[in-house]
Amino acid sequence: MLFNSECCCKRQELVFVLNADKLVIGLTGMPGAGKSSVVELVQEAGYDVVSMGDVIREETTKRGLALNPTNVGKVMLELRALGGDNVVAEKCVPKIVAKEKTKIIIDGLRSYNEAEVFQKHFTNFILIAVHAPPRIRFSRLSTRGRSDDPKTWDIFHERDMRELGVGIGKSIALAEYIIINDSSIDILNSRVKELLQRVEQRCK
Repeated sequence: MLFNSECCCKRQELVFVLNADKLVIGLTGMPGAGKSSVVELVQEAGYDVVSMGDVIREETTKRGLALNPTNVGKVMLELRALGGDNVVAEKCVPKIVAKEKTKIIIDGLRSYNEAEVFQKHFTNFILIAVHAPPRIRFSRLSTRGRSDDPKTWDIFHERDMRELGVGIGKSIALAEYIIINDSSIDILNSRVKELLQRVEQRCK
C-alpha cells in the first residue's frame, strides 16, 4: 500500500540552494520499518546513498565506544545537545553535494527539522516514510545481527521512545509519501518502483 500527500516539488521560495540539479529523497521511519530494504531497492534504480545513521556510528567509533543501542543512542543525543537538532543533517549536506550522481537517497531522517535542512539546500527534496507494525519491526531487528540492534522487547521499546523523543513521529506524519512495508520483499519492490516513477515524474 502506498499513500501520497502531494505537495510542490519545486520549492522556489527557498534560498541557499547548493544544487538544483539533484533529486534528493529523504527516508524516515521507525527502527526496523525496512528503510535498509528500501535503500537497496532505490540503489538498484540508480540512486546513490547518504546514511545519517553512519554519521552517528562514525562518531561513536571515534569516541572509542562499542556500537550498541545504548552507546549509539547516547552519542546521537549528545551530538544534538552540542550541535543542535540539525547537526547530523548539516553534516550530510556536503556529502550529498560531493556525490557525482544526480539522484540521492538520504537514509535515516529522525526529525522534520532535519528535512527542513535539506529543503533549504536542495530544490528537489522529497520526504518519504516507511511504516511497519511494532511486532514486525522487533522481529526484523532482533534477527538482523547488527551490533546496535535490540535483542529484547524492553530495549526495542526504549529505542522507539528515544526516536520519538527526537521528533521522528513528526517526520513520519509530514512525509509526502508513506510506504507500508508489512509483507514480502517482492511487494515492497513493486511499491518502491511505483513510488520512484511518481516522484521522478513530478520533478521533471
